[in-house]
Amino acid sequence: MSNVNNEKQGPLIVEGKLADSERMKLESNYLRGTISEDLKNGLTGGFEGDNFLLIRFHGMYQQDDRDIRAERAEQKLEPRHAMMLRCRLPGGIITPKQWLSIDKFATDSTLYGSIRLTTRQTFQFHGILKNNVKPVHQMLAQMGLDALATANDANRNVLCTSNPVQSVLHQQAYEWAKKISEHLLPRTNAYAEIWLDKEKIATTDEEPILGATYLPRKFKTSVVIPPQNDVDLHANDLNFVAIAENDQLIGFNVLVGGGLAMTHGDKKTFPRLASELGFISLEHTLAIAEAVVTTQRDWGNRTERKNAKTKYTLERVGVETFKQEVEKRAGVAFETVRPYEFTSRGDQIGWLKGIDDKWHLTLFIENGRLLDYPGKPLKTGVAEIAKIHSGDFRLTANQNLIVAGIPEGEKAHIEEIAKSHGLMDDSVTTLRHNSMACVSFPTCPLAMAEAERFLPAFVDHVDALMAKHGVSDEKIILRVTGCPNGCGRAMLAEIGLVGKALDRYNLHLGGNDIGTRIPRMYRENITSAEILEILDELIGRWALERHTNEGFGDFVIRADIIKPVLNSAIDFYDWQEIA
Repeated sequence: MSNVNNEKQGPLIVEGKLADSERMKLESNYLRGTISEDLKNGLTGGFEGDNFLLIRFHGMYQQDDRDIRAERAEQKLEPRHAMMLRCRLPGGIITPKQWLSIDKFATDSTLYGSIRLTTRQTFQFHGILKNNVKPVHQMLAQMGLDALATANDANRNVLCTSNPVQSVLHQQAYEWAKKISEHLLPRTNAYAEIWLDKEKIATTDEEPILGATYLPRKFKTSVVIPPQNDVDLHANDLNFVAIAENDQLIGFNVLVGGGLAMTHGDKKTFPRLASELGFISLEHTLAIAEAVVTTQRDWGNRTERKNAKTKYTLERVGVETFKQEVEKRAGVAFETVRPYEFTSRGDQIGWLKGIDDKWHLTLFIENGRLLDYPGKPLKTGVAEIAKIHSGDFRLTANQNLIVAGIPEGEKAHIEEIAKSHGLMDDSVTTLRHNSMACVSFPTCPLAMAEAERFLPAFVDHVDALMAKHGVSDEKIILRVTGCPNGCGRAMLAEIGLVGKALDRYNLHLGGNDIGTRIPRMYRENITSAEILEILDELIGRWALERHTNEGFGDFVIRADIIKPVLNSAIDFYDWQEIA
């Protein structure tokens, strides 16, 4: 399962001129910069200089509406700057009371009025104007939440399998996700000083884990409960795979070095599956997490950000060398990996009964976008459920929402609310349930092609092909990203579209149902119409030629339509030979 080249070893430290981001972090006074002063500048709606990047450590990206950028330029106006804020929400659990507060803020204080559930198992606000930036942080704090370190070069929101059935095991795993998140947070008091008006502490700032210049690049962590790979562990730098005995958590298999981002035209960048290091018992969890992070902190490439992620560190120094360093720093020796197996991913939409005799309702939220649409007031519906729900909400890493812990007596009422607001719809196909896209246009500055706005109609077309070939009830993992940075996790899909330009995508095929294989590029830079022509032929062949229970991704490999990616550092770009 792991993507390993143990015999390869390069320099532990990459020498050379440091990337400018390293200067920015070093000169930031532990993430303070001049953000407080910038907040008072009413001449611009954005943040200037280093602050543009520094606010990312505080959970925000500065964006603008690209649909109106040219129009504003003609009017000699600066872009309409607004912030996207991502909450820190380990394991995706939020209370109904907290939900109602974020719902109110989205309605009253953002340009778009929506709440977006993300692939990082949290929510984002889009369209926060500068004068509402401080109030949003203060609202979160009042609810016991924050946005600290959900972006930039730190450990980001820690994922945890949503698993609503195995309630005891899920609770144990979730508690570890919270502990890991807290342990790896920045120690600087900058967030509290800037946003919550806390007084500066007189002592000198220290960052014993992250260091004065923090990590070389973003860092993602997950806690996974087999047999569900619903967090796509191979998209993460550090993964703890839960191992249980008698339904009690006893430890974790540790996998390191997963990641999906790449850069068009740069073969030194590639997606990578995580590598297995070994098994640890529970008491060593935080020590191992810290050792992995500090090893990446010290060995990661700080000269070239495109090659700064943990996956490139492992490819450069070798998995065994990295593992030995982690053991040395943690004072812990890995045991042999314990057996585990993944049989599914994605979310089980609809009702499930947990072992605690409470019900869990998973609501499909297309693209994770909660907004009131004509005839489908989704956002209002969730708020109405929050007003009466006595359990909690669980945001999933697949952009869906679980209403968890519902007593038998509340089940019918919650279902009535969900159906009347369009949150439950029996006509939604299996394909749509298993499709996903990143935000892309109009707010993402990296977007090259449409994704979120493109996906619904594209799924309509693929659904028609599925019906044409008699496989409407079958599942295909379909994902679209507007650029190659990986937010929509297309590099773990059976059919992955990666944007290159408006209505131009690279088509990748050959991932698998459980998310343990990277798809290979099948065609480069083609239109959505051309993609549909290709899928018409391939879905037709799959329907006729597949083996019993053979998934689409497995079929295209067995049928020699495309070769599997065996080691993405070596063969990911060998697509021309196959296509």
